[in-house]
Parts: sequence; C-alpha cells; structure tokens
Amino acid sequence: MPDFEEIAAIDEFGTADRLEVFINDTPALLIRVNDQYLAIEDVCTHDGQPLTNGCIEDGAIKCPRHGAQFDLVTGKALCMPATKPIKTFEIEVRGNNIFARPAVK
Repeated sequence: MPDFEEIAAIDEFGTADRLEVFINDTPALLIRVNDQYLAIEDVCTHDGQPLTNGCIEDGAIKCPRHGAQFDLVTGKALCMPATKPIKTFEIEVRGNNIFARPAVK
C-alpha cells in the first residue's frame, strides 16, 4: 500500500470548500465538508472533463458539463451519463497538515 503524502494544509482552504491538488500525479479535489476532508479524482469518467467547479450537495459532486453525479466517499457514479466510478483517496489530518493516499477498493 502506498504511503501517505502531504497534499495541503488546513489554512489553505480559507473560505473555500475545495482545493485542487495532485495525489500520486493524479489531479484531485480535496473537499471540506464541515470538519471532514475528502479527496476524489478530478476527472468525470463520462467525458474526461474536470469536476473542479461541480456543485457539491448531499454527499455528491455533480459534473458541471453533463450532470453526472459521484458519491464523495465511495466515488460511485450515481446517475447517467456516467457509469464508472471516480477514484477516491484516504485522508489523514495531522495537526494542520492533510495527507492522502489512494483508497483501497
């Protein structure tokens, strides 16, 4: 299993609910929901476009292009046009620093 790598600091969020990061060279979104941090692959599996500006609601992110939705915890595609899940990452917060590694499926 890969080691955790440092990807961000909590202070980097400011008032934002997400940060664009790279985890093991994969474009990812680090998302803050209340006091919880989640990380997902920043690519819609339907057409390869970024999820960066997608609406986050009810534990899911919606692709801004065609409306596909993905569960923030499992990566599961929740509606068409996406049928394949996105990658998710395991998060660890150590003090002010946030670490991630690919989630075990």
